[in-house]
Amino acid sequence: MHVTRRGLAAAALAAATVPRAGARAQPAWPARPVRFVVPFPPAGTTDITARIAAEKLTPRLGQQVIVENRAGATGNLGADHVARSEPDGYTFLVCTISTAAINYSLWGARMTVRPEDLAAVGLLIRVPNVLFVPAASPFRSVAELVAAAKERPGALNYGSAGSGGSPHMTMEMFKLRTGVDIVHVPFRGAGPMLVEAVAGRLDAGCDNMPSCIGHIRDGRLRALAVTSAQRSHALPEVPTLAEVGVPDFEATAWFGIQAPARTPRPIIERLGRELDAITREPDYRRRIEELGGAPPGLTPEGGTTPEAFEAFIRDEIVRWAEVVRVSGARID
Repeated sequence: MHVTRRGLAAAALAAATVPRAGARAQPAWPARPVRFVVPFPPAGTTDITARIAAEKLTPRLGQQVIVENRAGATGNLGADHVARSEPDGYTFLVCTISTAAINYSLWGARMTVRPEDLAAVGLLIRVPNVLFVPAASPFRSVAELVAAAKERPGALNYGSAGSGGSPHMTMEMFKLRTGVDIVHVPFRGAGPMLVEAVAGRLDAGCDNMPSCIGHIRDGRLRALAVTSAQRSHALPEVPTLAEVGVPDFEATAWFGIQAPARTPRPIIERLGRELDAITREPDYRRRIEELGGAPPGLTPEGGTTPEAFEAFIRDEIVRWAEVVRVSGARID
């Protein structure tokens, strides 16, 4: 068959326009719903924060952001699930001070996730913890609680959302600073613990402010102190622990977003920008402030970036490793 030079040129042009296998243009991210894995049960601060962020992100991403609860092992089950997920930008972890910092020293060799398995995307909120008692409790101050605990070592208890969480570690610090022996009763999340506290079946409790503030405002729980350095604008009548005689005491919980480590950097940067944008929206700030929370504050504008959040997490791992070491806290 005779083939002209013009025919060869036409054939070459046609071949160049046929997409090669594996070279097809990828659809813009996100092309389908995005999943936020909450490693704790519903009704806790992690869940509340995730749902506010998901609501704000959905219109910005043009895809539904779905919140999925995968609770267990102080958040480790959910963290492990995300770390092992396909790094395609459709599965993210709503991380906490526990999953991203405390657990590494508290669980030690039993941890199945390492810091390098997850990539920082952005910080969402910082919140103080609250030390409280049931409404019918005879204790009306931290001093009265401490005096009773010293009079009967090991007789009183306190509840938390689980071993290794920031409320648990906050109370370990409290026990060290006050010299009291109060038994820890861990629950599988803040919701179940608050049910027992409201019912009066716990002597005391400690929790992130957003998940317990409704019970405090309604009079079902009595707040004795907040763990921040200053009083909270959400509960201005409640003193800090430092104000009531526990000096140099500050413990602040925080919540953010992490991705599987090999998630493409452009996706992490895009979601990071969207997180920064929503955390600086007046409506977002109003909603978290009503819950007692504060915005990220990692940038001069008060927002967040993947790089700033990564550095923040590294510092928190070191800080809480020392708290775990000094307190002798452990997972039973």
